[in-house]
Amino acid sequence: MLFDTPIFFVFLALVVAIYWRLKWLNQNKFLLACSYLFYGWWDWRFMLLMMFSTGVDYVLARMIAASTSHSQRKRLLFLSLCLNFTILGFFKYFNFFIDSFSGVLNTAGIHNVPRMLLAIVLPPGISFYTFQEVAYIVDVYYKRLKPAKTLTEYALFISLFPHLIAGPIQRPSHLLPQVQQPRHFDTDVFFNGLMLILTGLVRKCVIADQCAPLANAAFDGKLGSGLWPLIIGSVAFAWQIYGDFSGYSDIARGSAQLLGFHFMVNFRQPYFATTLQDFWRRWHISLSTWLRDYLYIPLGGNRKGAGRTYLNLLVTMLLGGLWHGANWTFVIWGGLHGLGLAMERLVYGTDPEPKSFLTRQLSRIPTLAVVLMGWVFFRATSVSSAWHMIASSTTVTWMASYAPLLIFLGIISALILCMDLVNETTGQEYVFAQTPAFLRIAVAGCLTLLLIFGAGNDLNAFIYFQF
Repeated sequence: MLFDTPIFFVFLALVVAIYWRLKWLNQNKFLLACSYLFYGWWDWRFMLLMMFSTGVDYVLARMIAASTSHSQRKRLLFLSLCLNFTILGFFKYFNFFIDSFSGVLNTAGIHNVPRMLLAIVLPPGISFYTFQEVAYIVDVYYKRLKPAKTLTEYALFISLFPHLIAGPIQRPSHLLPQVQQPRHFDTDVFFNGLMLILTGLVRKCVIADQCAPLANAAFDGKLGSGLWPLIIGSVAFAWQIYGDFSGYSDIARGSAQLLGFHFMVNFRQPYFATTLQDFWRRWHISLSTWLRDYLYIPLGGNRKGAGRTYLNLLVTMLLGGLWHGANWTFVIWGGLHGLGLAMERLVYGTDPEPKSFLTRQLSRIPTLAVVLMGWVFFRATSVSSAWHMIASSTTVTWMASYAPLLIFLGIISALILCMDLVNETTGQEYVFAQTPAFLRIAVAGCLTLLLIFGAGNDLNAFIYFQF
């Protein structure tokens, strides 16, 4: 049930209509049932897997909270972490290690080795809900959070359908209290939710889906090789993945607001970043803050000297890259950002943010260049194909067919940058949040027309559904 399909909006409308006619506890039970239906729409076996891990973590968290023995609490935490990461690792990385081992044997001259081939299907959103389960159990262990009182509360926190498949990754301290207390209908919140859904659809269906064929053509070699195909491909994919994922996040947040919930902001105009550190304050914020709080800081953060700080940054980003998928391209993408963050820390210290207006504007250029180079590895199907695209950039051959493609990318860039510029200059969470109602309605009308006439023709699944 994809967010940009009619069946989802029929589902959402029915859920919202029934939900607001129920009392609080019945709302929770109803939403839990609807969320499991939403997840089971793909495959009911995936739903059973999530229910199993949810039930085990609920019990272990209550045991941790009730125990007065430090060693027992630690054992229970270790058991939960092992269970969660074993399930995640098996489904996400089994085929990766089998294929990598087979490649090593072939390199060594050992061919045709019989091996068991298992078709391991990745359950949708397993990386996202696993990270929520880990955050919950860790917060309970460190007594930053009291465990959920009922299984329904905890299960709804994990499985609430707007965030279930591709986030944003919800912090227990932010979402669980919302589950545990009554929600009240608010007209402004509801309208803001509709605006988020609308802007999300524009980002996904107009920007991402229009850029997808161009990015695919460039990375499939249909535009040839050289500097211009590299620029066209990397820029097209940059807008595709941003429009796709920020669009999903907006639809998720908007859908949650129709139900009276507030999700954290997951993007803050990332391509306006002046440094890589600034980029990660703006891009996929729910993941970057999770990695910071549950990986980088536990590793020692910046508390154990400069060398250890650089190592912690690199390890955190390498694992962050591997979280995206079982491919060496993601590892290199994460390593590139890790090295960039370490170099910024080495050269500029803890505050690399440029001070003057001019240097801030100029610093956006090298930052964007590193981000675009990283997207080449992220999008490419293999390390060799990514390296080939980058290495071929020394060849500068102009073809007349590039001109309309660059003009198209210019139009797309202007559209999304104008949308972002409104929020960047005002600092507001919602589009035209402080403007009169009639103006917001007019903006909604314009966005609707843009969606009707500018949406891509092909149905493209959200990129982050595969993670």
